[in-house]
Amino acid sequence: NRRKKKGDNILENTSIPNPFPELCCSPFASVLSASLLPKATSRKKQVIKVYSEDDTSRALEVPSDITARDVCQLLILKNHYVDDHSWTLFEQLTHTGLGRAIEDHELVMEVQSNWVMEEETKLYFRKNYAKYEFFKNPLSFFPDHMISFPSETNAALSHSGILQMFLSSSTYPEIHGYLHAKEQGKKSWKKLYFLLRRSGLYFSTKGTSKEPRHLQFFCEFSNSDMYMSLTGKKISGAPTNYGFCFKPNKSGGTRDLKQLCADDEQSRTCWMTAIRLLKYGMQLYQNYMQPYQGRSGCSPLNITPMRSISENSLVAMDFSGHRSRIIENPTEALSVAVEEGLAWRRRGCLRLNSHGSPIAMSNMGMSIHRSQSWFHHKISREEAQRLILQHGLVDGVFLVRDSQSNPKTFVLSLSHGLKIKHFQIVPLEDDGKLFYTLDDGHTRFTDLIQLVEFYQLNKGVLPCKLKHYCARIAL
Repeated sequence: NRRKKKGDNILENTSIPNPFPELCCSPFASVLSASLLPKATSRKKQVIKVYSEDDTSRALEVPSDITARDVCQLLILKNHYVDDHSWTLFEQLTHTGLGRAIEDHELVMEVQSNWVMEEETKLYFRKNYAKYEFFKNPLSFFPDHMISFPSETNAALSHSGILQMFLSSSTYPEIHGYLHAKEQGKKSWKKLYFLLRRSGLYFSTKGTSKEPRHLQFFCEFSNSDMYMSLTGKKISGAPTNYGFCFKPNKSGGTRDLKQLCADDEQSRTCWMTAIRLLKYGMQLYQNYMQPYQGRSGCSPLNITPMRSISENSLVAMDFSGHRSRIIENPTEALSVAVEEGLAWRRRGCLRLNSHGSPIAMSNMGMSIHRSQSWFHHKISREEAQRLILQHGLVDGVFLVRDSQSNPKTFVLSLSHGLKIKHFQIVPLEDDGKLFYTLDDGHTRFTDLIQLVEFYQLNKGVLPCKLKHYCARIAL
């Protein structure tokens, strides 16, 4: 036997001090090793591809049980966006022109498992301001002429009470009205009287009769998803632009779609909102009240935005004297803000050219708006309406674009009352200076940025203030 050299067994009898004793003696050591670490390593991961409005894409390796909300939260953190709870994962079927906002609690892999090879389907990351708007303003979502209550219910029910009935498991308001339905296997559409009840969607075979013998079952929603038509009449040949449909899970194609079409946006919004509440119920309210609680557990629950998104947290300050002070008078605060804005623009009108000499930028007001997220260069009226519709028909959603009919003017496209309205921004020249106006020169602005900032604070001639701008988000 070979003799051991001196020092060969030094590790056998010598105890090496642990540089991190708290990891061994901590009462949480077993919790970390037994639950978190094995759970993190055992979770199966898959790769998903998410697109943005400018059609750039990003591949993400995510757990197989990740929710739509968690994917949005991941992209928010990676791109350093402020989370205002309006970010949404959107499913779009390119060939059929259909799309839907995936609910926050839905599992992304389950959504993808329903895709078929024949259809080009994409996931988009975008804002949807109307996602939970019906919890804030149910009045505009459920018009009186489309909703009925059980006979034992008080007719003077408040709109908050309406939502409680939608979320209750024992009662459910009845939604009723006319819809155009595409006949199965045919190109023709037929106008029928529909009723939405807890058991599903029905239509009457005899006018507006609600008798059970005249009601025919149309569809139920547990094994299908609801989509909005993004192309209007083009693909489906619908009589109006307010189409929606039901697509069975793992459907073979358009032959299995159950297509409907409303006469106006208010009617379509009412039907689609009521069906969402019928299908998901209290889960939607939980998504609205607790946006960070996802099933896959990857949402950073303790992370708060780097800056506040609340207007109430902002105060006006005056730094002109030796000591700063808070401006409490709203009129004074507004005048100071206007003066500072004008001074900033006057300072910005002097720039250096390529040779280092100062030049006066007389046309600066013509191009300063091009760097703004709310400005969309040379898009059509139809494209502007599509962008606003994708961002949600909430009062105050807007964008500014070039006018196609008059190249020298601009157009403000604005959502109000579930309708999209267009206002022409006209340039005026006075005493050699160029101004922009929405009200025939009564209120003038040196550039489009000043105009937008003014109407974000003041309604003026508009039906509402500018609140949310449509932007092409890049990933």
